[in-house]
Amino acid sequence: MTDSGARSGVRSDRRWDFGASRAEVWTALTAVDRYRAWWPWLRRFEANAFAQGERWRCTIKPQLPYRLHFDIVLETVVERELAVAHLEGDLNGWARLSLADDPDGCQLRLISELQAVGGPARVAARVAPRVASAGHDWVLDRGIRQFRAKAFN
Repeated sequence: MTDSGARSGVRSDRRWDFGASRAEVWTALTAVDRYRAWWPWLRRFEANAFAQGERWRCTIKPQLPYRLHFDIVLETVVERELAVAHLEGDLNGWARLSLADDPDGCQLRLISELQAVGGPARVAARVAPRVASAGHDWVLDRGIRQFRAKAFN
C-alpha cells in the first residue's frame, strides 16, 4: 500500500472498515480535544477545531529515534464526508481523508503524499527510504488501532 518515491517521499492509500455509521466515525474523528489521549506518540498538538482553514501544530515521536514537527492546514472540510489538508514543516505534502457508506457501517480512506524535508527525518528518508516508509506505516497502523480502541470503547 505504501511505496517510496524517487525524491524520498511516501505515498499511501489506505482503507479501514468501521462497524459504525459515518456520523459516528466523523464525530469521533473531529474530537480534536481527545487526540493526545488517544495517541501518546503525538507529543504536541495545538488545535482549536476540525474545520476548514484551521492550522494544527504537531510534534510526533514515531518508533524511530527522532521527532517530527509540522503544521497541518485544513483546506477543505465537508462534514461526514471529506477533509483535505496540506502539511508544512519537517513533513511537506498533502492528505485526503474520506468517509463512505459501507454495508456494515462505513469505510475510512486516507490518501497522502508526504516528503521529509527537515531534521533527522530528511536524512533517514534519503539514506534509508524503507525505514522512513516503515515509520510512516507504523504511525498509520498504530494510530488506527488506538483510534478504534479508545474512540469506540
